[in-house]
Amino acid sequence: MASTALLQSFFSTLNSPSNKGLESASLPCLPKSISLNQQSIGFARSQLQFKKNQKTHITNCAPNESHDAKTETPIELRFPAFPTVMDINQIREILPHRFPFLLVDRVIEYNPGVSAVAIKNVTINDNFFPGHFPERPIMPGVLMVEAMAQVGGLVMLQPEVGGSRENFFFAGIDKVRFRKPVIAGDTLVMRMTLIKLQKRFGIAKMEGKAYVGCDLVCEGEFLMATGSE
Repeated sequence: MASTALLQSFFSTLNSPSNKGLESASLPCLPKSISLNQQSIGFARSQLQFKKNQKTHITNCAPNESHDAKTETPIELRFPAFPTVMDINQIREILPHRFPFLLVDRVIEYNPGVSAVAIKNVTINDNFFPGHFPERPIMPGVLMVEAMAQVGGLVMLQPEVGGSRENFFFAGIDKVRFRKPVIAGDTLVMRMTLIKLQKRFGIAKMEGKAYVGCDLVCEGEFLMATGSE
């Protein structure tokens, strides 16, 4: 009777939800005439513990393999360069500005008469940093607005719009907000989009936004005055 009760207790433990991983094939064969001894119980427990440890090991190692794969690529190879739709020489053919007031280095997206996205590489060698400020180089907000207006000029100085280098002016700004400072080492990415054009009066309204990385640093509405030669 005692051996029968022990067998029932043992197999009820094996059949519990926590021990589903243990297969019956891993248990020793026990004839009905032989009682379950302490050695067989110890063997079954060791098999169950081995399976649990094996599952835990696999679960813990999986994330580490993916983490190692991410760190294999050096940081200097992870970020592609900005595309070049229009280089500095092409920009100079459209804009009349020259050093030290040409504040657009490259155009990375361009829809003539509609929109443009351009960049300004802000470096410590820019001529405004010695005075703004010697101990904390911050790009002046008015120059950020000027740089954005020049990107707007790239949109407007096209035959589709009717702009002219000799008769194109920055007429006004509205709702300008400076969200974050732009410092030496940043890359200022500016998008200018034409919202409304009144050719009869030679007035264009544009929306401008400037970013450093994913952060919006400046935004506003711009008025441009255009004319013919």
